[in-house]
Amino acid sequence: MPRKEFPEKLNICIVSHKFPILGRAATHGFLWPIARGLAARGHNVTVLAAKSPQGKSEISEEGVTAYYLLEGRAANRPFPLAVKGKFEELHAKEPFHLVHSLDSCAYRIGRRKKAFQIAIAYDVEATNMAQIFSILGMAQETLGSLIQTSIAVGYKFLRTFYGGDRRLLKSADGVFVTSPMQRLTLERYYLYPDLKTFTVPYGIEVRPGDTQSDYKTEILKTQLGLTPDNQTIVTVTDMAELQEMRGLLSAFQKVAIKKPHSRLIVVGNGPQRERIEYETYQMALGNRVIFEGAVNNTELADYISLGDIFVNLSARTSGFEPSMLEAMAQEKVIIGSEVSPIATIVENGHDGFLLRPADTTSLSALILDIFHHHVPSREVGARARLKMAQLFDTDKMVDQTLAAYTQILNQTGLYKARKNLESVSA
Repeated sequence: MPRKEFPEKLNICIVSHKFPILGRAATHGFLWPIARGLAARGHNVTVLAAKSPQGKSEISEEGVTAYYLLEGRAANRPFPLAVKGKFEELHAKEPFHLVHSLDSCAYRIGRRKKAFQIAIAYDVEATNMAQIFSILGMAQETLGSLIQTSIAVGYKFLRTFYGGDRRLLKSADGVFVTSPMQRLTLERYYLYPDLKTFTVPYGIEVRPGDTQSDYKTEILKTQLGLTPDNQTIVTVTDMAELQEMRGLLSAFQKVAIKKPHSRLIVVGNGPQRERIEYETYQMALGNRVIFEGAVNNTELADYISLGDIFVNLSARTSGFEPSMLEAMAQEKVIIGSEVSPIATIVENGHDGFLLRPADTTSLSALILDIFHHHVPSREVGARARLKMAQLFDTDKMVDQTLAAYTQILNQTGLYKARKNLESVSA
């Protein structure tokens, strides 16, 4: 088949089970500014997602059309099947050039990419790599723990790789990663070619005019019964792993003994909530830990603004945790995991702090140092925001995404080679 001319304007389909247009601290909150930036440069951008934050089945905004496929009567339909059906409908009307799937929900399209004559790219989150990082994050510095962790990692890797990741990667024309750790892991353990791996440090949109007054901090403090005497820690969790919260609660228990007015605000909900709340009461922390449950994407930043410290020691994502980036953008003192991707952008002690999740002794000591003003919190927070503004420049992210799309399409052999897409899309 003769190769076609490289398209001047791309028709792009972005697939993600979650695609929040509002709320930059939400999962995949970075998607909206990138999609909007692609559309502003003249490319057609269509989003296939599951549920709309506004409860609508279709939203068109700033050149981006988003279809929410599980709204209304289709709510119980398997999302991957809904994606395939909607894609085929839209593709028949105006063929797409490339599908970019942020999870594995477009795999059915990827299997038939030759028939559809399209390129397909996945984010690394479409694989089960995050589960490997989660196991590594809970390891302790003992011989027994290291041996158990090695066995668990090996078992999980073999099970997930041959259980689905291998087939998904075989269908991929490109994979997007956000950190060097992910890129190295893909090449070394998943045997995925480095030439087809693209590093784009997805993050959040840091707007110069953001101020503390933009958040509903004082209103929330009144609602939660917080007083000026309360020093607060905020964490966001999906409550899927008991051990993650158990470590934070254990550390906070030591803090609360020395700082009785301290409070821990837990935002999120999940399958382990009852057990986490039970352990909280067992530690006699019932009136010092505030469980707020799940909140809307648009409200998450308001809760993060309550904290003097933001803690997220989860390593169950192989990408950057959006709530952590939001806290840094708000100039909060953040404490993250030294085995998570956030460690690739945070300089320990300079613009944030990094600890091993299982090290509760160091965690409690660090929190007390911050509460006792032994840490220059304002300076650390200011450097954190500066890091966010420099690293996650929206125009730069769009440039990098377009350059990756160009290379992916070139590598498929469907089109005549194009070195630079920016010359026709600026």
